[in-house]
Amino acid sequence: MTERSEGTHGHRVEAGEGGHGTTAAHALVAQLEDLGVEYVFGTCGHTNIAVLDALADSRIRFVIARHEQAAAHAADGHARASGKPGVLLTHVGPGLTNAATGVMTAALDSVPMVVISGDIPSYYRGRHPHQEINQHADADQAAVFRPFVKRAWNVHRPQDLGRAVERAFWTAASGRPGAVLVNVPMDVFSRPAAPFPPISHAAPPGLPEATAKLIAARLAAAERPLIYVGGGLREDAEALIRLAEHLDIPIAHSLMAKGAVPDAHPLVLGMPGFWGLDLTNAYAREADVVLALATRFAETDASSWDPRFTWDFSDTTLIQIDIDPAEIGRNYPVEIGAVADVRLAVKAITDAVTSHATRTRPELRKQILAARSELFTAGRERGRSADFPLRPERILADLRASIPADAVLVTDVGWNKNGVARCYELPAEGRFITPGGASTMGFGPAAAVGVQLAQPARTVIALVGDGGMSAQLPAVPLAVEQGAAVIFVVMNNRSHGTISDLQSAHYGRSHGCDFTDPAGQPYSPDFAAFATACGADGYTVATPADLGAALLKAVARRRPAVIDVPMVNEPVPTPGHWNIKDIYQGVFAD
Repeated sequence: MTERSEGTHGHRVEAGEGGHGTTAAHALVAQLEDLGVEYVFGTCGHTNIAVLDALADSRIRFVIARHEQAAAHAADGHARASGKPGVLLTHVGPGLTNAATGVMTAALDSVPMVVISGDIPSYYRGRHPHQEINQHADADQAAVFRPFVKRAWNVHRPQDLGRAVERAFWTAASGRPGAVLVNVPMDVFSRPAAPFPPISHAAPPGLPEATAKLIAARLAAAERPLIYVGGGLREDAEALIRLAEHLDIPIAHSLMAKGAVPDAHPLVLGMPGFWGLDLTNAYAREADVVLALATRFAETDASSWDPRFTWDFSDTTLIQIDIDPAEIGRNYPVEIGAVADVRLAVKAITDAVTSHATRTRPELRKQILAARSELFTAGRERGRSADFPLRPERILADLRASIPADAVLVTDVGWNKNGVARCYELPAEGRFITPGGASTMGFGPAAAVGVQLAQPARTVIALVGDGGMSAQLPAVPLAVEQGAAVIFVVMNNRSHGTISDLQSAHYGRSHGCDFTDPAGQPYSPDFAAFATACGADGYTVATPADLGAALLKAVARRRPAVIDVPMVNEPVPTPGHWNIKDIYQGVFAD
C-alpha cells in the first residue's frame, strides 16, 4: 500500500511501506551496486542521510570516518590499491570543505575518485540556509573543488542524477584519471526517481603502429638512450622491462613510479631530481634520446627544471607519451609526442623494437650496480646503528627485515616518504604508495586503512611522522571500527623535521617547527597509549631492539597497531637541486 506524506516546502512525495519508496537515493545506490562499488567512504550529515538510509539495505559497505579528510584519504588509498574509483560521500558546507585537501591529493596524483556531496535544498538557493557556502556567491559550493577536479556536476532534478553519476565514473577513470564531484541538493535525493541507466564503456587510445615503429627506431639508434617512467605506469611493467632489456636501456623513475620496475633490476637507475643519485642525474643530463612515459616532469624529479642538475634537452631528443595532451611538452620541448594509454603504447613499442638487433651495455650495468649497491649498502650500514633515539635508516632497516616481502608501504611526508623513495630497497612483491603531487601531510594514516580494506590479506604499513600522525588521529579508530589490521609506524622526532632542518640550515635556528611543552622541552603525545584507548594495540619503542620485536608481533597478530618510535632528526640526502634553497639565499630563478 502506498502512503502520501507531506514533503518539505509543501511538496508531496510518494513513499512505499515504512516510508521508503524508489527515491533518487535508492536509485543511486542501485546504480553504485551495478558499477561494482564495494565501499563508500564518508561522514554523515543532514543533507546525505537519505543516501545512508538507502545504503543500509545495500551490499555496499559505508565506511564512516570521524573527519572528511580522513574519509577522502581512505577512499584515495582504496582506489590506489584496488584500481577502481574511490567513492566519497560528503555533507554540505564544512563537510565538503573538510574533504577538499584529501580530494585534491587524489586529483594531483591522478587517482580516480567520485565525490557525491549533499547540498542545500534546491528551493532555498540564495536565502543562505544552514551551512550553505555563501558570502559573495550563493550556493556555489562546487566552485571550491573546480581548480582540481576534472569535472563538477550540479544536479537539479532527480532524473538527471543517474546520468551525472554515469558520466562521473567514466570521467574519473578514463583518460588521465582524477577526481570528480557530483553535487546534489538534499531534496533531490528524496524525490521519486526511476532506475538509472546502465554505464557506457569505451576503449582507451592506443599508439599508432607507425609511431611505435618510429620511436623504436630512434631508441635502437641511440647511443645513450634513457627510459623515464612516471606515476601513470604504476604496475603491469612487463612489456616495459622487455623493451629495456632488448636494447639494454637504463630506466629512471619518478617518485610516484617507485616499484613499477623492481628496485633490484640491473637497469634501474632510480629517481632523478632532488633525491636522485649523482649517476642518475648525470645520465639524465647527457642522454641523447629520452622516452618519457606518463610523467609530468615534476619539480622534485627535475631539480626545479634547472638544466645544470638533471634534465637538459638542448641537445637531447625527447619522446613523450601521456594520456593527457596537456602534459605533452609542458615543461620540455618534445620532438615526438603521442597521446595514448601508456600500457598500450609500451606494448606497441616493444613489439616494434623486436625487429631491431639487441644491444648490450655491460659497462653501464656495472656503473648502475656499483651506484645502487653503494646506496643500499650505506643505508644498511647506517641502519645497524645502536643509537637511541633511532636513526631513520635503522627504522627502515628493521622494517624491511620484519615485514613480509609483499607488504604495502603507505607513507606520509618527510623522512618516511623521501627516505623510503631514495634508499629503501623495495622487494619486487612490495608496493609503495605516497602522496606525490600535493605532498599532503596526514595522507598516510587514513590512506593505509583504505589500502587494507582493498587488500585485506596483505600487511599494510602506514609509515608516518609524528606530524602526519597527529594530523590524522581519526585513522586509528577508523581502522579499529573497520577491522583493518594496519600497522601505524610513527617516526617520532617531535618535530616537523624536514622543515625544521631547512630552517636550521638556512636561518641558523628552528622556530615554529618543533613541538615543545610550556617549559620549552620537546613534547609528543603518547601515540601507543592513544592506540590502546582506541582499542588497537600500542607499542612504545624504548630500546633499539624493541622496534623489530614490535613489528614481528604486530604482523603476527593481524590487528590495528601503533608503534611509537623515537627518532633523531636527520636530513634526507638531496644530491639534486631545489630552487627554494636559492630563494632562502636571495637568488631567484626569474
